[in-house]
Amino acid sequence: MSNRVFAVAAFAFAVAFAAASQLIPNEYFFTAAYTVLQFVILATAWNILGGYTGYVNFGSAAFFAIGAYSTVALYNAFKAPLLVMIVAGTLVAGVAGLGLGYLTLRLRGVFFAIASLALSVVLFTFIVNWDYVGGARGAYVLQPREVPFGLPRYIHLLYIVMVLQAAVSLIVARTIEKSTIGRGLAAIRDDELAAECSGVPTLRLKIFSTMVSCALMGMAGTTFPYYLSFIEPSSAFSLSYAVNSIAMPLIGGMMSWIGPLIGAILLGSVQQLVQVMFSLGAWNLLIVGVLLVLFVTLAPNGIMGWVDAWRRRRGH
Repeated sequence: MSNRVFAVAAFAFAVAFAAASQLIPNEYFFTAAYTVLQFVILATAWNILGGYTGYVNFGSAAFFAIGAYSTVALYNAFKAPLLVMIVAGTLVAGVAGLGLGYLTLRLRGVFFAIASLALSVVLFTFIVNWDYVGGARGAYVLQPREVPFGLPRYIHLLYIVMVLQAAVSLIVARTIEKSTIGRGLAAIRDDELAAECSGVPTLRLKIFSTMVSCALMGMAGTTFPYYLSFIEPSSAFSLSYAVNSIAMPLIGGMMSWIGPLIGAILLGSVQQLVQVMFSLGAWNLLIVGVLLVLFVTLAPNGIMGWVDAWRRRRGH
């Protein structure tokens, strides 16, 4: 399937899925689905740098927070429309990713991972001391009283927006994977020194990968203040975003665009079910850790790696 056909099919499915969901009477569905789709975007975004390129980014929460606090800043400035906030937050996070890539991608392995974690700490400290966006005390972002398109509640609109954003992230990831850029990133992941010797522009590709990955993470956070109506640094920089964005691609499989999607739906749904059925929301990270250990032990290449191995065995 060509990238153009896939993009059309993905958007058609997203629109149909969003429209069909309006027939569901259970309001909690939209809250849970919003969270799971948010993880789909974060996992897909992380995989562009971590899975395709082989550079582990521990700063996922920082770029998610950049998108969220871009919305807060625009809300405080002139109550910008939601679409403007989404575009602005995505661009700001992309520019921050460009800066991160330019400054740190000459580092390799664990040194880049430490640098991305340090960036998250620096940004957290900056936000805590920035009074314009609420600082340590947090800020309110009130949902509009009138919901567009005749939808019953604002969460329905946020859910539809998140469905479309997830479709965009998957289209971007698949397009990169199937392109010359994707083959260059795979060469970097497999052996960066050999890729350089073969003429692959490794630094430019790494910077591009970082910029796109961080932009999508920022996009995932742009609607977050409207979702909660209140945002504080500890919620925007939550450890769960950093942990889940890494665990979900590892569980689903990091070598293709569909792996993070499977991992995010599986792990995100399990977390939502545990939170509702057993009131154990605080145990979500423990669940992630247990599942991650099991998959790393039993299926180190994730679900898609296990499926590919099964197909090869059947082929023989």
